[in-house]
Amino acid sequence: MKFQDLPALDDKLAMMDELARRFAERASAADEENRFVYENIEDLKQSGYTSLTVPAEYGGQDISLYEMVRLQEKIAEGDGSTSLSIGWHMGIMKNLAEKKMWEEGLFAHICGEVLNGALLNGASTERQTGSPTRGGKPQTTAKLEGGEWIISGRKTFTTMSPVLDYFIVSAAIADSDDKAGFLVPRKVAGLHIEETWDSIAMRGSGSHDLVLDKVRIPKHYLVERFDKGSRRANGWLLHIPACYMGIAQAAQSYAVSFAKSYSPNSIEGSIIDLPNVQQKIGEMELELMSVRTFLYEVARRWDESSDDERERLSPALGAVKLKVTNTAIHVVDLAMRVVGARSLSAANPLQRYYRDVRAGLHNPPMDDTTIQLLARHASDRHDG
Repeated sequence: MKFQDLPALDDKLAMMDELARRFAERASAADEENRFVYENIEDLKQSGYTSLTVPAEYGGQDISLYEMVRLQEKIAEGDGSTSLSIGWHMGIMKNLAEKKMWEEGLFAHICGEVLNGALLNGASTERQTGSPTRGGKPQTTAKLEGGEWIISGRKTFTTMSPVLDYFIVSAAIADSDDKAGFLVPRKVAGLHIEETWDSIAMRGSGSHDLVLDKVRIPKHYLVERFDKGSRRANGWLLHIPACYMGIAQAAQSYAVSFAKSYSPNSIEGSIIDLPNVQQKIGEMELELMSVRTFLYEVARRWDESSDDERERLSPALGAVKLKVTNTAIHVVDLAMRVVGARSLSAANPLQRYYRDVRAGLHNPPMDDTTIQLLARHASDRHDG
């Protein structure tokens, strides 16, 4: 059975729940060994999941943002690294389909590649510039020579790098002030992955450095020019809060299961009956219920909006990411308080959830940028 054989979202969620349980069984070992989650990504490819955001006209299912968010959340309940990794591929394909930024023939070719199992992600972050959302000029350069682009540079945080087939690389165009995105196939001379990923969070994401040494690509592989000061709303980035929502849900589920089974000899029954434990579990439920509603509603609004209406959703998209991520951190903290000192055991999944959710603070958009955007939005709304 493949996802393409399941038209109803509930059926897709049930199938993903089975996969997520498999991912959860592997998560501890991948985290301890700091190794990429090869098996999980392969399972997602074999299940047909990785092609669900390909447009129907090119053979995919063109699932909605709401559906993608729900499925990404379910993956994260099993393993956060897997969800965040595949989320970039799923979201980028959806974004390209919606905004039609690429030349049609090239996009059709990439869709065909994805239907056959190819994976892609962006490569924009650099040590010298920090997050690309801050607007720094890439140190990676692209020079047009003899009908080909020659690209050199180094990118950091290239998530899922061990298995990517294509990289969308940001670079400064030589002898100009322009910046652009270039499609770089993995199988080109001068490209290699340097295994630098030593983070204590999302250890299975394989977010190594991408090194480009005079890589040559065709002229038409310049796929997007970055206009100065232009920022478009990106609904696809909701895969990020969906990931941290799923991790928080896994933490709550673990805490509830523990509380039902743990029965110290100082009390009758289990600790689930203690008022202070019920208070924390209730707080977790309230927090998750609130942000889940927020996340789902904004995803639905995106699906139902025109292009112009979507541009006006930027404040809500940023607010969702900020609220979900910070709530997830709080929920994991409450879960650890329920479980107590055992939550700090290396064998306990809560300590992994604790590390993984904090990675969300460093995924775009950043909290300070979102707060500034919301302040401008409030000010503009009250003009006059």
